[in-house]
Amino acid sequence: MTNPDWGVKRICPETGNKFYDLNKNPIISPYTGKTVVIEAQERRADEANAAMKAKAKKANESDDEELLVDDDDSAEVSDELLEDDDDTVALDDLTDVAEKDDD
Repeated sequence: MTNPDWGVKRICPETGNKFYDLNKNPIISPYTGKTVVIEAQERRADEANAAMKAKAKKANESDDEELLVDDDDSAEVSDELLEDDDDTVALDDLTDVAEKDDD
């Protein structure tokens, strides 16, 4: 998992190499030293990803709360389930398995 201090992974438009923006504004490519212009479409995608992550985190927290609430329900196990049954099967009851033909 990446470190949040590294920022967002970017691609240098001139070299094609990947780098992290280190949450700096403006974003400067470490390969060319030039400012990297971020297109509006990429910004919207970053915002959408952040929103999705926040929703997922909130959903996980609510799932955890639901699990804690369900702990009060205790299931009773009947004695029938605890008995040791004889699981043997007669050979006549088994189905035949086709063998491979070595033709």
